[in-house]
Amino acid sequence: MSSIAFIFPGQGSQSVGMGKALADAFPEAKAVFDAADDALGEKLSTLCFEGPDDALKLTANTQPAILTVSIAAHAVFSKRFATAPTVVAGHSLGEYSALVAAGAMSLGDAVRSVRARGTFMQAAVPQGSGAMAAVLGLDPAKVAAICLEAAQGEVVSPANFNEPAQTVIAGHAKAVERASELLKAAGAKRVVPLPVSAPFHSALMQPVVAQLDAVLGKVAFVNPKVPVVSNVEATPNADGSRVKALLLDQVVGSVRWIECVQAMERAGVTKVVELGPGRVLCGLVKRIAKGLETFNVEDPASLEKTLAALGA
Repeated sequence: MSSIAFIFPGQGSQSVGMGKALADAFPEAKAVFDAADDALGEKLSTLCFEGPDDALKLTANTQPAILTVSIAAHAVFSKRFATAPTVVAGHSLGEYSALVAAGAMSLGDAVRSVRARGTFMQAAVPQGSGAMAAVLGLDPAKVAAICLEAAQGEVVSPANFNEPAQTVIAGHAKAVERASELLKAAGAKRVVPLPVSAPFHSALMQPVVAQLDAVLGKVAFVNPKVPVVSNVEATPNADGSRVKALLLDQVVGSVRWIECVQAMERAGVTKVVELGPGRVLCGLVKRIAKGLETFNVEDPASLEKTLAALGA
């Protein structure tokens, strides 16, 4: 019996027009966009469907936008695919989408929470003083060790363990620069600066924790219907009372995506469906666990293709 996992993308997968074809074709997708618009008291749907791109790229907009598209894709797919997933997971922001899909928090609470999260993250570090870079072709443990060496009293550390040959680092701009030079000297194939507005998943995000705590403190979390693999522990969690603490730890902690995928494999998962814009996570999963089959749903065409492949 093959078992399935649903996974949800994080920041960086956004594009103008995302979700529009789903909302046009399926009433349940349109209902998700309407609910998100109501929760925020503004037309988030218009921003997803029409842009402008520079507004969509602002962290405070990107996060609720990707979450909404992901939940719209989930609503459409789960209505047509009867099998419940064994586990769900999401990359960074995607963990909130996973929690909504698992019934641990409401869509309205999630949209408002990630709008606040994005706003706090954007404001936490003065523009230009923080940075992130993707390190390609170097062992994750080696990357972590070199970050320690490069810090010199500042912050630079692994933010995302995305796949065995890709680790993202984050911290003070100068420290990321120092680390980048050392990483290249140590044999990294490439070190690519990322166009982000803040050094996510680093100690520089500490001011966000108390602010987000106040927001999440008003949210009613319940036990998820299926376990959610958390970013910071990389293990499935089915206890609603632990969700808030895991989400707060995630602000400054590394996204342990490699281990999250390995945890899904240990849970017996053989097929993974990425729900939301893009196919970034499908690519990462393939490079972590070659035996897992990957599918995605972001529009009517990919929905049909995935349903056909899964025999639904």
